[in-house]
Amino acid sequence: MSQQLSADEILKKYDRESDTRDFKGFMAIIVSAIAIAFSVFQLYTAIFGVLDAHLQRAIHLSFGMALIFLLYPTRRNWSRVKLHPFDLTLAILGAAAPLYIIAMYDQLVLRAGTVTPTDMMVGLIGVLLVIEGARRVVGIPMVVVVIFFLGYAFAGPYAPGILAHRGLTVDELVGHLFFTTEGIFGIPLGVSSTFIFLFILFGAYLETTGLGKFFIDIANAIAGWASGGPAKVAVLSSGLMGTVSGSSVANVVGTGSFTIPMMKKLGYHKDFAGAVEAAASTGGQLMPPVMGAAAFLMAEFVGVPYLEVVKAATIPALLYFAGIWIGVHFEAKKNNLKGIPRDQLPKAAVLFKEKGHLAIPLLAIIYLLVSGYTPMKAALWAIFLAIGASMLRKSTRIKPGEIVAGLEKGAKGVLGVLVACAAAGIIIGVVTKTGVGLKLASALLDLSGGLLLPTMFFTMITSIILGMGVPTTANYVITSTIAAPALEQMGVPVLAAHLFVFYFGIIADVTPPVALAAYAGSAVSGGNALKTGINASKLAIAAFLIPYIFVFSPTLLMIKATAGTVLFATCTALIGMIGLGASMIGYFIVKTNIFERILFFVGGVMLVDPGSVTDLIGIGLLAIAVFSQLANKRKNLTISS
Repeated sequence: MSQQLSADEILKKYDRESDTRDFKGFMAIIVSAIAIAFSVFQLYTAIFGVLDAHLQRAIHLSFGMALIFLLYPTRRNWSRVKLHPFDLTLAILGAAAPLYIIAMYDQLVLRAGTVTPTDMMVGLIGVLLVIEGARRVVGIPMVVVVIFFLGYAFAGPYAPGILAHRGLTVDELVGHLFFTTEGIFGIPLGVSSTFIFLFILFGAYLETTGLGKFFIDIANAIAGWASGGPAKVAVLSSGLMGTVSGSSVANVVGTGSFTIPMMKKLGYHKDFAGAVEAAASTGGQLMPPVMGAAAFLMAEFVGVPYLEVVKAATIPALLYFAGIWIGVHFEAKKNNLKGIPRDQLPKAAVLFKEKGHLAIPLLAIIYLLVSGYTPMKAALWAIFLAIGASMLRKSTRIKPGEIVAGLEKGAKGVLGVLVACAAAGIIIGVVTKTGVGLKLASALLDLSGGLLLPTMFFTMITSIILGMGVPTTANYVITSTIAAPALEQMGVPVLAAHLFVFYFGIIADVTPPVALAAYAGSAVSGGNALKTGINASKLAIAAFLIPYIFVFSPTLLMIKATAGTVLFATCTALIGMIGLGASMIGYFIVKTNIFERILFFVGGVMLVDPGSVTDLIGIGLLAIAVFSQLANKRKNLTISS
């Protein structure tokens, strides 16, 4: 155990956003001042009204780039306590390039479309620094994708077939990417500069108030006593933590530090314990009401209120976590793993009395969204409510210094999303300027022969590959620009198409060979990373199946469905998840044989897919499997007696 990494070391190893400098003295004050000023600016514009789109986004990027180059060294082996002059230079340039737009705003508007040599130089520096910032915070995979699209912008005349275009000059490309709102300063950065920042700041204050520990304690009180209790605690607490943390790796390390040792102590194998936490933590980004940052982008891209995205994602998210819960239950039964004695667990009534008020902001944000508030206003009120709720009891009251520290923490927490959105803007800029989006969608349709199922399969593979090392936000931007239109052309509802790519971008975090959440889980548990990833993929089976099903039958997304059909589809899908769980784990009443596992799997899939015919087939197959299990149980009892 002594050779295992600490939670902080694991986070820094697998979550690049956490691997920052830790300044002391004067530089710490400077960085804190910039971060606090950043948060104050965002709060000010949220309260009194955002600036013109280009100005709001330019100031947002200026703050972000300055902090990125100050906090993230050029090389990971550079000093974490001293600032290198090279990084200081880049921090100044990174802040100055977007500020040029503010200083020259009137002139840039008057000569829109014309790029002067000075504009060209500043814009080129800005584009290059965004790419370098993405390398430092997000990683090489994101940079490779961006450079690929930039290369395509110049190599258009040499591209094959329908992908060919006239090609762009450097002036044209830089002007489009940096001096319009269709490139770096496009919709992704616009969403980051408004409500994504506020939701991340909201999450920072929720963590400061101790809501995360409250979630773990409540999960223990509710599920700790059941069969395999600690694993169920991990599922429940990670789902709740998804409302606070937008990072699957951070969620794994945060809750896993408590739950994984508990699971191992109970008797779960370390590879399975790490997998439970990885699968559950990854699903946190799917859990309404506060989903991952990509969900906010989805609302903008699809053109629907954020509440519509939340509503559509609710049943799939519940099925996802139900699948993991069922999996850990069957694993516990198979290995006869008991829960924690009730007298060793906290009491739910006592917890709610002492800390239940900390959940007020979460309930409030749901109410505000349902009441018609914009996500930005809902998040703004939720921030104030989070601080106010903590003041209701002395034991949870946050001090003035912690309120200021929350501003700093929120600003630092947004940097990964900010630079991913800016880099994704480069990709969108190339796509809009060259028209390659529709061409790639057409190419995808040609490759699939115009059939929906193969198109979905290729889209899934693309999303998972891009998700391996590329943040969910950037992954969603790319796939929604390239792959989702192909599904839309085949008549798939636009929201279903976008949720399809969103799901597979997220599930890449537990899909081997590059499964960062699983790697983090194995690092906490001391297990094998690949085996942990395989187990996590089995537990997350719902995330691989449900997107196909809601594309074929949008009832699960509550699209064109009545309350009755939604309730019936949800109930049959939950029964189907039991079948899938039994198949994946190899246990129902007793251990399953290969024939029973096939019956459980096929029957489970049929029931998850809404429809009277599929439901009848699914019930029949599950009934055969259950009767077979009962017969095997009687046989085992006869032999043992």
